[in-house]
Amino acid sequence: MIVRDGIYYALGSIAGGFAVAWLTGLPVTAVPFSVFAVFSLYFFRDPERTAPQGPVAVSPADGKVMAVQPEESRTRISIFLNVFDVHVNRSPVTGIITELQYRTGQFLVASREVASSQNEQNIVTVRLADGVVVVFKQIAGLIARRIVFRKKVGDSLTAGERIGLMKFGSRMDVLLGPEWIITVRPGDRVAAGSSIIAQRKSN
Repeated sequence: MIVRDGIYYALGSIAGGFAVAWLTGLPVTAVPFSVFAVFSLYFFRDPERTAPQGPVAVSPADGKVMAVQPEESRTRISIFLNVFDVHVNRSPVTGIITELQYRTGQFLVASREVASSQNEQNIVTVRLADGVVVVFKQIAGLIARRIVFRKKVGDSLTAGERIGLMKFGSRMDVLLGPEWIITVRPGDRVAAGSSIIAQRKSN
């Protein structure tokens, strides 16, 4: 499965390649356009995922866990997506969106710790059925300068559900309160919608 944006990029690149080759009379000039078209289809791939059942939080993105550390009263899990990772984002939990905040900022390399606070980002607050609140962020990077979010306040989310994407390298943070036991650590590779990053504590 391919995200529609990828198909548009690929078709546009192919059309551009044909136009340049026709204008110059040199078919070889179309090669870079063809390469970009293939890369676009690869980058915007959207594989099916099966979310695990139970009181868990799943990874919202494919990538590498860069940090697991306290942030105010929560624990922040930061995941870095390189250009070869799937960039479709998914909800880490089941709940209702209660707040959205788009914050402008810098476009620093997303693997840097400072990116969590200083880069441009979309902040999503979700309230679970029992009132527990989870926050996650889509964070732009050096190359990824467009964040796509396809939900709105009041929408219900299911853990593992597609919620948007980020284009060409980025970062996602998940902020979990004391109700959760974190199950990942820095260096782990995770997959959006299927890797468990935390479990709810039993009452």
